[in-house]
Amino acid sequence: MASENRLSFVDDMTIYNAMDQKQRLMAALAEADVLELDLSQVGEIDTAGLQLLILSKREAARLNKAVTIVAHSPAVRQTLDFCQLA
Repeated sequence: MASENRLSFVDDMTIYNAMDQKQRLMAALAEADVLELDLSQVGEIDTAGLQLLILSKREAARLNKAVTIVAHSPAVRQTLDFCQLA
């Protein structure tokens, strides 16, 4: 049975929080086969935040795991749409 975990972000996904968020993401991914990201409380996301999301997807694929975004804030949705990453 695959283990699942949900990771919620309440801080902005910006360069100022990237290192801490990367550590949280990688630790959560190490513990779960399926990681759900709740980004519904993210007020701002910049390229560092996008890089974290891409890194989490790539690392999950490398480990034969899955990462999915289960909730988007308007800021996250707008940025993903703008970058054609939706």
